[in-house]
Amino acid sequence: MKTDCIFCKITEGKIPSVKIWEDSDFFAFLDINPVNYGHTLLIPKKHYERMEDTPEDILKKIFVKAKVLMEKVKNGTKADYITLSIVGLDVPHFHIHLIPRYFNDGLATFWPTKKYELKKDTEIAKKIIGK
Repeated sequence: MKTDCIFCKITEGKIPSVKIWEDSDFFAFLDINPVNYGHTLLIPKKHYERMEDTPEDILKKIFVKAKVLMEKVKNGTKADYITLSIVGLDVPHFHIHLIPRYFNDGLATFWPTKKYELKKDTEIAKKIIGK
């Protein structure tokens, strides 16, 4: 646990939350600023700052649990579907957002997009793959 991490404090019960689910490795609770009602956060109890810092065995387990929770959140909120999001900017403790979505909720289905300038796509691809 990291002493100054709000999510670590939540898992320790030092900061109140509305718990959805918990086991020895993970904790799920309602987001206090939900995109839609039922917006749930799923976190590992052990502190990992970012997804890329998280061991693979924990990643495998958390995504299996996210799949189970998706169905519970969907059924409990009567959502049309659940969006998963990993942003990592707001709280530096790896977490997955499970956001109930409705076909008529007025929210964007994805982020605003851009168009690549001529040959910019291949330029970016080469940088990503290391050529």
